[in-house]
Amino acid sequence: MTEEFEEEHEAQPLVEHLIELRNRLLWSLGAIIVVFLGLVAWANDIYAFVVTPLTSVVGEMQIIQPLDAFFTPFKLTFFVSVFITMPFLLFQVWAFIAPALYRTEKRLAVPILLSSIVLFYAGVAFAYFVVMPLIFTFFNAVAPDVATLVPDIAAVLGLILKLFFAFGLAFEIPVATVILIVAGVISPEGLAKKRPYVVVSCFVFGMLLTPPDIFSQAMLALPMWILFEVGIFFGKMLIKKDKNAENEEATSA
Repeated sequence: MTEEFEEEHEAQPLVEHLIELRNRLLWSLGAIIVVFLGLVAWANDIYAFVVTPLTSVVGEMQIIQPLDAFFTPFKLTFFVSVFITMPFLLFQVWAFIAPALYRTEKRLAVPILLSSIVLFYAGVAFAYFVVMPLIFTFFNAVAPDVATLVPDIAAVLGLILKLFFAFGLAFEIPVATVILIVAGVISPEGLAKKRPYVVVSCFVFGMLLTPPDIFSQAMLALPMWILFEVGIFFGKMLIKKDKNAENEEATSA
């Protein structure tokens, strides 16, 4: 009887965590659905706005599969809903893991959370305003003279979403770098020594996450490298700040 009580007592925290996780997921899904329902009436307008960097170059697009005319704008609207609710989604992640963090970790977690949101949107904006116009202009320029570039709306949506997520995640590199440094996994000097490997990895990821041309690969790889250097810089600042605080505590003691 005692053993059963102990097993139940030990299992209870796990059940509570699972319930908490379920509630956070439901709140996140509910937020996405609410935003989606609010935007779905303007699905075609949203699609027209997102593909503006392409239509300004090629002029028009085509529909190969009849169902794409209906589902493609709705699919884009759903992903736009995810982009819009990203701060709320990240807050749900923070609320789930916050009880397990120490006070010092919570102090760093809030700036990291806010930086993650800002950098993600910055990556998407960079992809939309800088990368997409350049890529579509390049594709149109290299097309043979005997052919006219008339992209399919479904294929274009897949390319755009791929670019958005690739650049949104790539711009999180400074956050990941700072976390590794602050957690003591590796020092800034150690990361600096691995710079050649990081540069090669940036181009490899650029090759995997972007269209198969060296131009778009470089457009992703170079910002990733620069953001890696930014992460090392801020990691050094945080370590220096912590050392100064420790020295002041030791002096006062």
